[in-house]
Amino acid sequence: MSPTASGETIVLFDGVCNLCAGVVKFLVPKDPTGRLRFASLQSLAGQHLLTSFNVSPTDDSVVAIVDGHAYIRSDAAMAIARAMGGQYRLAAAVARLIPRPIRDTVYRYVASHRYRWFGQKDECWLPTPALRARFLLDG
Repeated sequence: MSPTASGETIVLFDGVCNLCAGVVKFLVPKDPTGRLRFASLQSLAGQHLLTSFNVSPTDDSVVAIVDGHAYIRSDAAMAIARAMGGQYRLAAAVARLIPRPIRDTVYRYVASHRYRWFGQKDECWLPTPALRARFLLDG
């Protein structure tokens, strides 16, 4: 499996987290050109990528893979925003002015409360048939 094609960003997300699935559902229509591809952290594809980039799935709820580099925590959110372009790229540039330790503290706080605040599913969220091409699926 090739980690990323040129110009493509892979978003690994917690497939049982309602917040994470909601973010994916938000991102897909905002990215009509399909620069973003998705896989749940729990999927075989997600596990393979985490291992390939030496990222622990317990550390992060979202990982972004861009040009052969894995971004975690707030850097992952900013990498995704940059890939979206436009106002999202501008928001990432502004967020970069905030020191990483502060950004990551906020990220960790939200990540550690995401199930309590937003709930979780018993199984990973699956894409609709129309969205399947945007997901790295097992097998």
